Amino acid sequence: MTAASRLVPRDDLAFLLHDWLHVEALTARPRYADHSRETFDAVLDLATTIAAERFAPINRTLDTHEPYVGDDGAVVHPDGLAEALAAYADAGMPAATFDEQYGGMQLPFTVAQAAAAQFSAASIGAVAYPTLALGVANLLVAHGTPEQVATYAQPIIDGRWYGTMCLSEPQAGSSLGDITTRGEVQPDGTYRVFGTKMWISGGDQSLTDNIVHLVLARTAGAAAGVKGISLFVVPKVLVGPDGSPGERNDVALVGLNHKMGYRGTTNTLLNFGEGAHTPGGTAGAVGFLVGEEGRGLSYMFHMMNEARVSVGLGAVALGYTGYRHALEYARTRTQGRPVDAKDPSAPMVPLVEHADVRRMLLAQKSYVEGGLALSLYCARLVDDSLTDPDEAERRRAHELLEMLTPIAKSWPSQWCLAANDLAIQVHGGYGYTRDYAVEQFYRDNRLNPIHEGTHGIQGLDLLGRKVVAGGGAGLALLAETILATTARGREAGGDAEAYAVSLEKALGRLVEVTGILWEGLDPALALANASIYLEAAGHVVVAWIWLEQLLAVSGDSGFARGKRAAAQYFFAFELPKVGPQLDLLASLDRTTLDLDPDDL
Repeated sequence: MTAASRLVPRDDLAFLLHDWLHVEALTARPRYADHSRETFDAVLDLATTIAAERFAPINRTLDTHEPYVGDDGAVVHPDGLAEALAAYADAGMPAATFDEQYGGMQLPFTVAQAAAAQFSAASIGAVAYPTLALGVANLLVAHGTPEQVATYAQPIIDGRWYGTMCLSEPQAGSSLGDITTRGEVQPDGTYRVFGTKMWISGGDQSLTDNIVHLVLARTAGAAAGVKGISLFVVPKVLVGPDGSPGERNDVALVGLNHKMGYRGTTNTLLNFGEGAHTPGGTAGAVGFLVGEEGRGLSYMFHMMNEARVSVGLGAVALGYTGYRHALEYARTRTQGRPVDAKDPSAPMVPLVEHADVRRMLLAQKSYVEGGLALSLYCARLVDDSLTDPDEAERRRAHELLEMLTPIAKSWPSQWCLAANDLAIQVHGGYGYTRDYAVEQFYRDNRLNPIHEGTHGIQGLDLLGRKVVAGGGAGLALLAETILATTARGREAGGDAEAYAVSLEKALGRLVEVTGILWEGLDPALALANASIYLEAAGHVVVAWIWLEQLLAVSGDSGFARGKRAAAQYFFAFELPKVGPQLDLLASLDRTTLDLDPDDL
């Protein structure tokens, strides 16, 4: 089996992009007018080739030889990483979605995400460096000054620099309202930044000449909580007016965090302004305000939908490659005989001949293919929210994306991790060893339910914000969209009709229980089991996505039969799990609320 065959299959991407989402229709819009199905497919072909030839071969090395700090204080990376990232940059991948004025391809986000899935499946620890940096560049293009875009975003788009998002702090974790890093304004209009940031992926490395840190900090007299947070550009190396490197800024690497997985990407503790370096002869990291004081978190959240959809897609990619590895193993490893076999001397059969192994493989298939379709659907919503010629349709796409984002981030992070767990199980004892790749995929994927907002935070966002905003407009829009699909399912008849009926029942119960949770107007009670709500809503949404795929697939090829089998599995084995979860929520259970923490 080749490296490319262990990535996301091209036939699945082609089906989702062309047969279901009809991305070629985007070329009728001015932004994408220079593209065609041929250019989209060429990008995917190139991404698949680079991922298979340059990224996949180094994935195990990045795991077993994680970066470390050398005697000179510089980060040391394993061989092959810089070369793989250079190939990525040379192919123009960092500039895929950016405007032509920045040297970009103006590629639809949907197609760029499909390409990104191949790199994440090949080596997520390697491709994280440029993908994290793209968030920095996107934010600066949206909210920075022209000078900030030219000085700091353009080198990232060119693939020459990387960047980070410095949000969390040791004492604050995800509670950003409690950060203490401060920015002190200077007579020349710049700021000096002082504080410590924790869990900063890519916070230091030796792969690029500069690192652009986006740092959340408080200014003098700022309001308490999140409303008092501002955003600053703090480069590792200061930049001269002509773009040439200047003094070393006062940003110091305190240490590297040693992680369970994702080891190819450095994760750092950084000190800003400790005096390790003295730019201009003075301690303090030189920073440049982005936008206005006090609006830092709003700028960050402007890019959050795309970032969280991308995290979900990374989880899908890891689950998908794990599934492909398990499928190959189950087809080639012989063990045991059919349960009704009478002759003990008969040849052993491949694992895939056993029903329970097929169950585990089909579960993985339903999770990863459902997760991929959800991720690309949300990516298409990003494109529609930005470029649909109808303003009402742009607004509708944005509102639906807002509603789906917590699910698009958390459902794949939970269930594609479960797929990795099953991939290990299919391998049996061998899956528990480092001789096979599936254990690394699990460890790498375990990060995704944690970063970019934990599973619990996504539950609070969905139930505490998204479903109640605008008097429940987001939930109503989602229900309307799902019911449009079930109407087509009923019309199609057969399995699609039966699935549509089951989905309508689950959706109706979800809407009903949402009302029960909030009818008492008690946030503590309503949100006590928000994670359970997130999981139930996620399964309803993915069941809808599977019905969509079922209605789009045609013919009697092995691919089409596989899609139908995965849809059958999800409606028979997975959607029924939602009923007991919604019953628990409807009971307004107080177990976790009433428990005294001292009794744990």
